[in-house]
Amino acid sequence: MTAIPESKTQSKWLDAELKYDSGVYNKHEVVMVRGLGATVWDENGRSYIDCVAGYGVANIGHSHPDVVRAIQEQAGKLMIMPQSVPNDKRAEFLQELVGVLPAGLDRVFLCNSGTEAVEAAKKFAITGTGRKRFVSMKRGFSGRSLGALALTWEPKYREPFGEAVDSKNVDFVTYGNVEELRAAVTDQTAAVILEPVQGEGGVRPGTMEFMQEARRITKEKGALLIMDEIQTGFCRTGKMFATEHFGITPDGMTLAKAMAGGVPIGAFVMTAEVADRMPAGGHGTTFGGNPLSMAAGLAAIRAMKREGMAEQAREKGTYFMDRLRAIDSPKIREVRGMGLMIGVELKEKSAPYITALEHDEGVMALQATPLVVRFLPPITITKEQIDGVVDAFERVLNGVNPRAERQAQLAAQAEEKQSE
Repeated sequence: MTAIPESKTQSKWLDAELKYDSGVYNKHEVVMVRGLGATVWDENGRSYIDCVAGYGVANIGHSHPDVVRAIQEQAGKLMIMPQSVPNDKRAEFLQELVGVLPAGLDRVFLCNSGTEAVEAAKKFAITGTGRKRFVSMKRGFSGRSLGALALTWEPKYREPFGEAVDSKNVDFVTYGNVEELRAAVTDQTAAVILEPVQGEGGVRPGTMEFMQEARRITKEKGALLIMDEIQTGFCRTGKMFATEHFGITPDGMTLAKAMAGGVPIGAFVMTAEVADRMPAGGHGTTFGGNPLSMAAGLAAIRAMKREGMAEQAREKGTYFMDRLRAIDSPKIREVRGMGLMIGVELKEKSAPYITALEHDEGVMALQATPLVVRFLPPITITKEQIDGVVDAFERVLNGVNPRAERQAQLAAQAEEKQSE
């Protein structure tokens, strides 16, 4: 599947990152320097099948030629212009984005990341309803800034910051439990915020009943329903947005990750009714909506439509999950997902297998809870690459180490030559 170097050279780039980085990241012992489609290469020329895709950013593949061209052209024209000053590329992007959104979501606040989109969503929900309480999901993930962190369930993210995280205005309910949701949403609730598929929470798709009841309950109580499509949006699950699987239209959606093919971008999209209740100057951003990210986003969305990326994700996701379910291993508890957002829950810790996939097989994957291996490949991944990933995963589950076998083979060959 991939060339395995026989020796590892010391990397000055890895040393520099380890020396100067803040220390909040657990670093892989590899330096990536290039990517194309679903393949990335490290500084030693070793190739990897990338099932991380920048945490679900590279949906249309690494260095998609349309996005590269758009960035190059726009960089030579204009890279920054505040949103108080209209811009041709921004206007063109907004038209394209609204054209693929669910009907009624035709107002957009542009920003730079998913966390910023969540921060905007909270503020628009407060001004849009006159309320301050929120309902979020257990096992949900909304970001790590102080405002977004209040909606994130995992205590390890919140506890180090104590009362600075305003979780007292947030009620957490069990994802999928209609009765808990009904009890939590009151006339003081500004919004219910939930993911159509929980990513960090273990790749758990929502049920039709829960999503439709969430829409009905929020309407009944005068609260907003905000769908977090930061990881699920832009064809990842087999539709342009995962919300479409459930036949509902929310009052708002948070977007980011794959929207610009790899360039930082974010947005909170909403109804005109919600947008019009925010006072002028009530929120803002310096870099959000910059022409460079707008050009990239425009090219990315057009590529998704032209290349049928939603259909590709649906077909390839079905194939990928069928192949994973065919693995005969007592270590697998469940394979689940939607489109090319796939989780394999094991009966033991997943981290060693994720490490073995990368080190021994040249396959990059993610953890999602301690037991789940998450696969988020670019939608451009080929069926041959999917076969390679599944075969590699089966080998690591069975304790087969091709690198060790290759080294043993080379050692045997060397010994044989010496004895001649």
